[in-house]
Amino acid sequence: MTRTSSFPNSSFWKKACLGAVLLAGTAFGGMAQAAPVLMPVPQTVSASNGVSALSGGVRIVWDTQASPLLQRAAARFTTRLEALAGPAGQGKPYVLHISAGHDPAYLTTSTKEHYALTTSADGAHLEADGPAGVVYGLATFLQLVHKTSDGAVVERLHIDDAPRFVWRGLLLDVSRHFASVEAVKRQLDAMELLKLNVLHWHLNDGTGFRVESHVFPKLTSVGSHGQYYTQAQIRDVVAYAADRGIRIVPEFDVPGHALAVLQAYPELAAQPLPDVNAVGENLNNPAMDPTNPKTLKFIRALYAEMETLFPDHYFHSGGDEVLGTQWTNNPKIAAYMKAHGYADAPALQAAFTAQVEKILSSQGRVMMGWDEVSEAPSPKNVVVEGWRSSKWTGSATQAGHPVVVSSGYYLDLLTPSRTHYAVDPYDTKANGITPSEVEETHPHITPLMDAFLQDPNAAPLTDEQKKLVLGAEGALWTEIVSENMLDARLWPRTAALAERFWSPESVRDVDDLERRLPVIMGELQATGLQATQHENGLKEALAPGHTGPLSTFLETVVPVRNYALNRLASKSGDAMLSAPVAIADPDAFEATRFNNMVKRYLAGEKSLKAPLKAMLTAWSSNDEAFSAIAKDVPALEEVTPVSHAVAALSNAGLNVLNGASGTAWRLDVQHLIAAQDEFFHNSSNHILSLKREQPPGGLLIAILPGIKALVESKN
Repeated sequence: MTRTSSFPNSSFWKKACLGAVLLAGTAFGGMAQAAPVLMPVPQTVSASNGVSALSGGVRIVWDTQASPLLQRAAARFTTRLEALAGPAGQGKPYVLHISAGHDPAYLTTSTKEHYALTTSADGAHLEADGPAGVVYGLATFLQLVHKTSDGAVVERLHIDDAPRFVWRGLLLDVSRHFASVEAVKRQLDAMELLKLNVLHWHLNDGTGFRVESHVFPKLTSVGSHGQYYTQAQIRDVVAYAADRGIRIVPEFDVPGHALAVLQAYPELAAQPLPDVNAVGENLNNPAMDPTNPKTLKFIRALYAEMETLFPDHYFHSGGDEVLGTQWTNNPKIAAYMKAHGYADAPALQAAFTAQVEKILSSQGRVMMGWDEVSEAPSPKNVVVEGWRSSKWTGSATQAGHPVVVSSGYYLDLLTPSRTHYAVDPYDTKANGITPSEVEETHPHITPLMDAFLQDPNAAPLTDEQKKLVLGAEGALWTEIVSENMLDARLWPRTAALAERFWSPESVRDVDDLERRLPVIMGELQATGLQATQHENGLKEALAPGHTGPLSTFLETVVPVRNYALNRLASKSGDAMLSAPVAIADPDAFEATRFNNMVKRYLAGEKSLKAPLKAMLTAWSSNDEAFSAIAKDVPALEEVTPVSHAVAALSNAGLNVLNGASGTAWRLDVQHLIAAQDEFFHNSSNHILSLKREQPPGGLLIAILPGIKALVESKN
């Protein structure tokens, strides 16, 4: 599962990456790019030996025969290189020699992913164990390229690299909000550049069944609600991913999350179907009837058809969040349970899971399921995806199951990159509701709640258990993510996860991560990601012709976290998809830059006073302009109090930097800081986010740490 690695000492890496930023004007603290930014961090990398010019472009020479797949990879590399470095001139081209071994296990969990890349004065060599290594090595080469005043150059380094985990995935939910083929392909391109190798495609749920079915045509005509992928489109996307070293693992969730299926085939339902227009109705609840012989017959035929579209060895059958009362409140199902000795709904689900596993096994597939499938005995070859807390990694591997970890990596919770980055797939205590959170909120500990609790007594994984951890996945559930929000909600936070899943465990410096993320995001934008374009469209829709004040305001804020936004959206519905919170970036690069500069200023770097004052002046004076464009625009009027608070905090920061005397303003800002601190706390965990008051429009003030540090300083 893992590869023995060595890693350069951290002092070298900090020196190599400290000044690496996209542009001098957007650098952390104003530093210009001084070194390449590598993400994920390689296993080993030598010290830089200068740079080589790329004025004549790069010419690839194949030292081994290049398959059509590798030729297409080279063509993508050339296109991306031009996007990053500009068109090649008339000079002598820089030659890149590539050799690749044969890999009969390509696109499996045994894929050969190791590569070695050397860039020197007289050319470069990329040696890969298989095609995947070539794809990854070319992605790394692009990160070694940067522009100088004399043109594009490539850093001279030697890199030897291979991943820590064989499963480095991203779950994309297209049931709740559909994503076009073009949008999915953009994510696959970005995944290739960050060395992710699994797209877990969540294709059905209560809100829609998204794949054309010929065997069950009502899934298309009724269950898709008019938004689905044709079978030809599915095959096209699967091939597109395969070219990039990415496997696609489909998920067709049974027996819960089944409303879209049951709308098409209601005879399979455990209960009468709900009114989808009823206020407060949970569309995730409807479940199939596991005692109906037609149910397993349906699943067998459906999976057989879907397997013709998805060639991967793994097939995700869901199994999560099955509401027990769907079964126990059905007299026929309850009688069946009693007659067959099933004590409760989990016991019945365990038996059902075993039957689904037999179906998939007979069809030549390995079943994956969410961690609920491990709560009762199930076949050991079932891959368990832990999502409710990190303790499930421990219990599932202890029971002998292979595991993919998604707990701690839910991107829809809108936590920043540094939070996800701190969670290690092997850590059985990294994620979950903590004892202190329970003590503060005193929740009623139901079995549902207990599943999310952290286990303070969870034992570390043994070496044998670690061998069962295939890897991990980031997950984006799209209740509050429309297609034009998709790129920005996924990236750059998914890049941080890609590093966690690829790089050595010792790569842990979150400040260094935050220095590199803007560069990576810039490269993704230059090579096809459309986050900025889509965000600009959302801004223009809110403030036609006057997006400047909105953009300045959004530099200072981040969305509320955990399930706070879901709670707010339950009251406002689709309005959240076009509100300022839909544009606010969980990582807030400019606010992070400000907070970082304040730390350095207070540590003695007094030259930062002028740029800090300029930032604070811009944010303070923006409030009047923002209030003007917000007039008669409900979504903007709602967050005007946040704009006022940003201005007040900015003025307080200016007072500190200007050496203002008096105590009245300090007392006022201390009250404001306390109120904003409380808002941050109110969405700091799952329980609080569902119970406590949230800020207007779901926006937290991201510059608060820097302002607080200034006010509390003895400056």
